[in-house]
Amino acid sequence: QVQLVESGGGLVQAGGSLRLSCAASGRTLSTFGDFVVGWFRQAPGRERREFVATFSDNGENVNYLESVKGRFTVSSENAKNTVYLQMSSLKPEDTAVYYCAARAKKFYSPFTYYTNPNNYGYWGQGTQVTVSS
Repeated sequence: QVQLVESGGGLVQAGGSLRLSCAASGRTLSTFGDFVVGWFRQAPGRERREFVATFSDNGENVNYLESVKGRFTVSSENAKNTVYLQMSSLKPEDTAVYYCAARAKKFYSPFTYYTNPNNYGYWGQGTQVTVSS
């Protein structure tokens, strides 16, 4: 079992920055080498959670939604069993509830497999990010 808890959301002006944290318990990040951690977001009025980034292999494999490339960065701190989503140059369209998720790595699966929220079994409760214009 893996428990995930997000934190770090809030209200920020356009152009500002926030760092979200995803703290894991139940499994250590050292075993996260076998896990993929995904960041997703669900904007107001949207039914589906949107892929933002995936992180695996202790950072050797990181993928981003095209619209956040160069602005968002995923990293981890094994000692704290935490994965971070550093968000910079925030835009109003980044406003959403942000979730982290985790699943065991499915070998030989393409990157796109991990962009589908339906393929994740462990989810945090979400944290609200609001970007004002």
